[in-house]
Amino acid sequence: MTKPIIYLQEHLNADHMKEIQRLAPDYQIIDGRNNETTFDANAIHIILGYDKSLIDDLLASSASQLQWIQATSAGIDYFDLKKINKKQILLSNASGIHSTSITEHILGVLLAEFRGIRSSILNQEKKEWHQVDTPYSQLSGKKMLIVGTGKIGQHLGKASSGLGIKAYGINTSGHATEGFIECYSQKNMVKIIPDMDIIVNILPLTDQTYHLFNQQIFLAFKPQSVFINVGRGATVKTNDLIVALKNGHISFAALDVFEEEPLAKKSPLWEMPNVLVTPHLSGLTPQFRSKLATIFLPNLKNFISEGTLIKNQVSLTKGY
Repeated sequence: MTKPIIYLQEHLNADHMKEIQRLAPDYQIIDGRNNETTFDANAIHIILGYDKSLIDDLLASSASQLQWIQATSAGIDYFDLKKINKKQILLSNASGIHSTSITEHILGVLLAEFRGIRSSILNQEKKEWHQVDTPYSQLSGKKMLIVGTGKIGQHLGKASSGLGIKAYGINTSGHATEGFIECYSQKNMVKIIPDMDIIVNILPLTDQTYHLFNQQIFLAFKPQSVFINVGRGATVKTNDLIVALKNGHISFAALDVFEEEPLAKKSPLWEMPNVLVTPHLSGLTPQFRSKLATIFLPNLKNFISEGTLIKNQVSLTKGY
């Protein structure tokens, strides 16, 4: 009889591998990076990571025994959620493990802009001394709207308060959330934005968030406001953002994600003086595999004993 398979597309360290073997002694563990071909893919019960061709094949197979996928990212819009839901497969994400890195990225970007550090770096390349006319401001006292009050948003809200920033949040219903002075519903966002100095997008990509940041929203921005996007690229309508940057509705944008990645060389965003482009690196996290294991291993233990997950299970209808 073929053993059920745990397929690891993301490799864990030796101690974590031993723990998987201890928790799942009746399973065969396949390291997907070794290109093994001598196993029956339909016997895969659990996948850690993302192998598009394999998952597509299993979702199309009537013989597939796939029961659970553990993603290695917080966003899961690249999965076919409708097919996964139809087959009643569990899906969990890696939400939470990037909170510290993304928070530090956002605060670093803000400090660089508000304290004139970014301008000084550009001036240093030209060996130009501009003290008096280097633009600078103060973060303390600024109002920041964090669009997306999940684990990353909460961590950012708490951390930013240490710099005197006033953090407000946007979520689906406007429910109160730890780390925020006040939260508002997504449908009321256009009414709240005019009072904010900094707007940070941390939203996942769903049918409801696609191109949420568009001309209507950008026109509501306070003149000279700052926009940061570390969510999903397609939540922003890029052409509308470019227009808003050109007409001064947004004084500065720090963009880590884009509708098309890598960002096309022909994109005007590369050469706009009020834009900072970073190559989708805000979520890069030291000890990534160890942090991922703190989600996967407890889930594995509970899945084997109870058939359910205890951490980060995704709602396949909501998309997060």
